[in-house]
Amino acid sequence: MHDSRTAEDIASTVARPTLRPEAMAAGESGIVEVFNYGRGRQGLIPLWVGEGDLPTPAFICDAATRSLAAGETFYTHQRGIPELRDAIARYIGRVYGVAASPERFNVTIGGMQALQTAIRMIAGSGDEVILPTPAWPNFHGALSVAGAQPVELPLIYDTSAGNAIWRFDLDRLAAAIGPRTRAIIVNSPANPTGWTATREEIVAILELARRYGLWIVADEIYGRIVFDRECAPSFRDVMEEEDRIFFVQTMSKNWSMTGWRVGWLEAPPEYGQIIENLVQYSTSGVPVFAQRAAVAALDQGEGFFAHLLSRVRRSRDIICDGLAATGRVHFAKPEGAFYLFCTIDGEADTRALALRLVDEAGVGLAPGSAFGQGGEQFVRICFARKPEDMAEATRRLVTWLAR
Repeated sequence: MHDSRTAEDIASTVARPTLRPEAMAAGESGIVEVFNYGRGRQGLIPLWVGEGDLPTPAFICDAATRSLAAGETFYTHQRGIPELRDAIARYIGRVYGVAASPERFNVTIGGMQALQTAIRMIAGSGDEVILPTPAWPNFHGALSVAGAQPVELPLIYDTSAGNAIWRFDLDRLAAAIGPRTRAIIVNSPANPTGWTATREEIVAILELARRYGLWIVADEIYGRIVFDRECAPSFRDVMEEEDRIFFVQTMSKNWSMTGWRVGWLEAPPEYGQIIENLVQYSTSGVPVFAQRAAVAALDQGEGFFAHLLSRVRRSRDIICDGLAATGRVHFAKPEGAFYLFCTIDGEADTRALALRLVDEAGVGLAPGSAFGQGGEQFVRICFARKPEDMAEATRRLVTWLAR
């Protein structure tokens, strides 16, 4: 059949964008927007992203240096070098008191690749995943770019007893489960709220997942950054071997290794080959020198972690006590993680507020609007910095509030 279109018509059709809508809809992070706005400002105290000010300790860096000097610069095991998977299993056994096979652990490029891999295995176009909010924006992003639909389930900010707390509503969770629901994401201790699930809540969530045949994606990366106990309640405390749980983990927080991009995905061993295939088709594995560093952190890093946690605890008390004393800042004191999620009287547009605080107070915060439903009127303050910095940041914010 003769094509009556002109050359111009054909060229215009060929040139028309053909990107996938999931990619086109991937928006800029509200945290990154403020970060970029304030990047490079002299004297600014950056409390916007989820990392501290301590560099990676020397004993971890030295392990990487030795690896490079030994010529370990080639392709390696897609699921991680055996030494690191063994070290992860030992670490989990020490912390949680459970025996764990190295076959459960798959090394990834940070916790983000672990999350994306888990989602790719269980959810796609037409599927729904329940996401308690306010939540780290990357949860929403990872689901959306996979074609899945995040079903936001706002936590309850409860001030009825005088002291504010974040509460998880199990009845709302049950009501949110529908025929297209594939999984529930549970981040505890939570970024940005500090909400930490109780053992009873974990049991109830797991029972619902079992009843409806759902997966749980358990992000417990802040599980040891808690302030009133050794470790936060975990799904490990109550799970059975056959339960459908993916654990997302990272080296970033406990050992000041955000830039190393090493994490792991824990899954039932029968899914190991599938995970290996997905790693092969995305990153082809994690550099060996970074994995050697991770082994050192897991095997030798308890002293460093204790130091980090002590600083975080002191910094939390400084910022919480200082801002509460103004009478204008309201929050639930975080039980875990290293974020203060707070409201400020008279400041409803938190995106605009975060940009103004860069200019007017010299402090970089993250707008609560970046964290989904229930976060719009809050700002997030990362207090994983030395107490002296937190004292100065508190002074600047208190001065700004008193204007």
